Amino acid sequence: MRAVDAIVECLKAEGVDTVFGIPGGANLPTYDALYDGGVRHILCRHEQGAGHAAEGYAKASGRVGVALATSGPGATNLTTAIADAVMDSVPCVFITGQVRTDMLGTDGFQEADVTGITMPIVKHSSMIRDPRDIPREIHEAFHIARTGRPGPVLVDIPQDLSRADIDYEPNPALQLPGYQPKSEGNVKQIRLAAKALANARRPVIYAGGGVVSAEAAAELTELCTSDRFPVTLTIMGLGAFPAPHEQWLGWLGMHGTRAANYAMDEADLICAIGARFDDRVTGKLAEFAPRAKFIHIDVDPAEISKNVPAHIPIVGDAKRILPKLVREYRALEADSSRLDAWWERIHGWQERYPLTYEDSDDEEIKPQFMIEAIHEATGGEAIITSDVGQHQMWTAQYYPFSAPRRWINSGGLGTMGFGLPAALGAQVANPEATVVCVAGDGSLPMNVQELATCVMEDIPVKVFLMNNFYLGMVRQWQELFWGRRYSAVDMGTSPDWVKLADAFGATGLRATEKSTLLDTMRQAIETPGPVVLDVHVSKEENVYPMIPAGAAARDMVG
Repeated sequence: MRAVDAIVECLKAEGVDTVFGIPGGANLPTYDALYDGGVRHILCRHEQGAGHAAEGYAKASGRVGVALATSGPGATNLTTAIADAVMDSVPCVFITGQVRTDMLGTDGFQEADVTGITMPIVKHSSMIRDPRDIPREIHEAFHIARTGRPGPVLVDIPQDLSRADIDYEPNPALQLPGYQPKSEGNVKQIRLAAKALANARRPVIYAGGGVVSAEAAAELTELCTSDRFPVTLTIMGLGAFPAPHEQWLGWLGMHGTRAANYAMDEADLICAIGARFDDRVTGKLAEFAPRAKFIHIDVDPAEISKNVPAHIPIVGDAKRILPKLVREYRALEADSSRLDAWWERIHGWQERYPLTYEDSDDEEIKPQFMIEAIHEATGGEAIITSDVGQHQMWTAQYYPFSAPRRWINSGGLGTMGFGLPAALGAQVANPEATVVCVAGDGSLPMNVQELATCVMEDIPVKVFLMNNFYLGMVRQWQELFWGRRYSAVDMGTSPDWVKLADAFGATGLRATEKSTLLDTMRQAIETPGPVVLDVHVSKEENVYPMIPAGAAARDMVG
């Protein structure tokens, strides 16, 4: 069969039901194969949007997301999504077209060295040199993307090779001697970790997005509740432990709760699971958790001791390791009363520093109130995506997530414009779910063209726009650290979002008063098809609490 037909057969063999992308000259053969190949293709309006849609699909489902692009600008437009996927460990396969092999290196029309350009931002990449390698390379791409620490894999295929006739055998046996990710964890290290937990008097369980990737939320909850361990999550891990819960400290980091950050600062033992001690969590690294010893469980050995030295490192899959750790811990029959003084200390912080805000006395809509209204309108059951900025932080603070894969955001790269295409992908992966994109008026314009995709494909995403007419997070930093010298942050009043939604063929709504906000949100959710709800919120509200950049957790402000 044609190599491109083999590509489609590989996709189906890997369980792919949907791909996102845009055709062009170099990948036209692939699109010819898709014409009657039995895999749904969603035509996005920009390759970055297609890449984020693949991410949203993967994050919401746990399956590998797939995006297609042509050569040159098509491939380079994918790079932001690829970088986003590698930072947040999202399993995606990106298949790009390339100029004919006789044109390689000639600066031909729409030629770009896409494997070279993306080398630092992929888990693995390959450029096809022999069409007979295509089936193996596609299957290897999926295997590498989904196993170990998930991540993006790129396969670049010259046009002439994609048209060649090849023999195809489904699911070739994968032999990758250089790629053998560990999964079980060292038994001796697990026993040491259990003993450390049993001896600790001020322990904290600190978990991240790796727990979600490993489908290990239930195992994490079992560990935390095997004793009265305080638990905090990164912004990428929200939902891995059910919120609210009596052992839940809130999430930690720059805009996390004081209780979570103060507990980390005073802990004598921190058990990190699927988290990487990034700078948004640690603040000033030299002063991070100065009293603590560290257990670090991660499937990626490169993360162990990268930022914080691990006293007890355990390399492997959280889903396999955590049940073993629970068994070892329970066998020790530790005295739970040793944690009484620690919980008394934590409860003092929770009572003194609750997550709260000053609501308006009139009809002005505070951003925090908006997020609380979204939670009420959705019953806390929606899949929520977000762009990047203040609205992202407020959503993480005021929308409690009780289950994994309901919170989809750009964490490591912090990509504005992520929310709408990610919501598109999440909705495709979960067609019966309510999917809400919490957007900012600075972020939404960056990929607003994907509203056309939602309309054309009848993807009923609801976009709730937190409109404060500013690039809010930049404005906040300029207020706090640059003497209120507001430079290039005023977004003005353009566009009229209701009219723009109508122009795309979506439904546009607006809310400007607190008393009618909840009803308008319910109307948006009940309205068929994609909806944009423009919510006017307080213009200069700040996200608090906050750890200033370069400061320690104990120095939180607000």
